[in-house]
Amino acid sequence: MSAIKPAYLTENPSHDAIIDIINEEAFGPGRFARAAERVREQGPHDRHLSFVAAVDEQIVGSVRMTPILAGEVAGHLLGPLAVRPQFKNLGIGRQLVRISVDAVLASGSDAVILVGDAPYYRPLGFEPVQAKLRFPGPVDPDRILVAPKTVAIHAGLDGEIRWRRVEEQASELPAAEGL
Repeated sequence: MSAIKPAYLTENPSHDAIIDIINEEAFGPGRFARAAERVREQGPHDRHLSFVAAVDEQIVGSVRMTPILAGEVAGHLLGPLAVRPQFKNLGIGRQLVRISVDAVLASGSDAVILVGDAPYYRPLGFEPVQAKLRFPGPVDPDRILVAPKTVAIHAGLDGEIRWRRVEEQASELPAAEGL
């Protein structure tokens, strides 16, 4: 594979089918049993803050952001994050995380939370949550992480994680293209 130059685009409905395939490849059918999926079932993710990576106009990766309340803190749940197998270990997933976290924080959200592997997310600045958050299903508390720019609000991150309704996001948020 020669030098790959992904384009990063705001997700739109035309991406749904390929995103489903990418998530199936990455997580298999067990993904529907995860605690974070219980939150995502409560309502839609925010397309304005969710992104895809394209290589030669082919979608090869995706990250979604779902609006949540973490106790009383209005934030977003990052995930799923997935990259097609032949495009892994090229930095695409990490760039999708950076773009989505920056977009979420620029939108005024107070927190970005995820359930994931600390060895992958810690180099991106994510920290273990120092609070008691409850998901609508079992989750290893050591896998609940918070974005680096929201660490200061740890004290308010206490309580149930649940989907929250947001007003239609303004389309003036910049689309991340060709970063």
